[in-house]
Amino acid sequence: MTEPPTDPTRTALSQDNGDHRRGTLTRRRLWQLGAAATVTAGAASLWQVGTAGVASAATAQDYFDKAAELAGDDPVLLSLVDALSSDFTVPRPAAPKPMKIFDDVAVLSAGWVSATALLTSDGIILIDALNNPSEAERYIVSGLRTLGADPATIKYIVVTHGHSDHFGGAQYLADQYGARVMMAPADWNALAASNPANAPNRDLDITDGQRLTLGTTAVTLAVTPGHTSGTVSPIFPVRWRGAARTAMLWGGTKPPTSAAAKQTYLSSVLSFASRMSQARVDVELSNHAFCDYGLERMAQLRAAPGSSDNPFVLGASRTQLFMQVMENMLRGLIAQNRTGSTSTTASKPSPLESCGC
Repeated sequence: MTEPPTDPTRTALSQDNGDHRRGTLTRRRLWQLGAAATVTAGAASLWQVGTAGVASAATAQDYFDKAAELAGDDPVLLSLVDALSSDFTVPRPAAPKPMKIFDDVAVLSAGWVSATALLTSDGIILIDALNNPSEAERYIVSGLRTLGADPATIKYIVVTHGHSDHFGGAQYLADQYGARVMMAPADWNALAASNPANAPNRDLDITDGQRLTLGTTAVTLAVTPGHTSGTVSPIFPVRWRGAARTAMLWGGTKPPTSAAAKQTYLSSVLSFASRMSQARVDVELSNHAFCDYGLERMAQLRAAPGSSDNPFVLGASRTQLFMQVMENMLRGLIAQNRTGSTSTTASKPSPLESCGC
């Protein structure tokens, strides 16, 4: 197992609006995972040398400590640590009002799950479609109209993975507006095998690295298996106050059960982080905004409509730190599997494992 990366020049990030109560909760979660109550910036190396001079692998505790050290007092990263903790309970927050978080990006949220609309020069690319037709009508269709966008211009629906809270409204929108529904083949196949309610008719396959272009907007679709076998994470351009930025949206946060599936997830994290670096991603988004302090960041934007600052713009270094926190949490969960605390015989991600994040 590879030692988690340590950058001696990087310091723990904090924000003026950092929530120290959330930090306490996070450390309590880590304690329940077997973590120490206090994490220090001077943590020891995650590889120990025994009496025979042979390095021994890091423990789950070491990785969880490292993730918390990297998170510091940053509420975005602390939310991610919480969401990836094995004892995490999915909240059900109230639905926020529809909101443009960038000049050309709208969040249409049911509270615990969100759809994201990319408002291009030639129509809308919708990322996810909520739980069912009723939610699609109530939050997506009505929300777009509230923001002055026409739902009839939805051209593509990119389903990040085959859980009903992401595909449930897709067929309704396709029937209403002629939108094309896109999903990775592995999750299309899983839906065909399980035939869940509200599953969309199979339409367009997503291939790894595919570029979806609508108007002047080009979205790169990366297949990042782990949460499901066909999870997809997009990278796309956005604008804020006219300035160009590059965003990513991690397609599925909750780790699978088996060690092998977690290894697949970890590989996706590492490869996607590399793609993010090459694309100079400086914006982080999630389809479950409780996983990344997203609801709170929406509230910050709403409270300061004239501000030039945008809390979703993390910067390139901090978006990479987001992925490093995810990496270390995954390595810790894999180490738990190795010691038998959560072992299972499954050999690959289940396309329809329980949703959550």
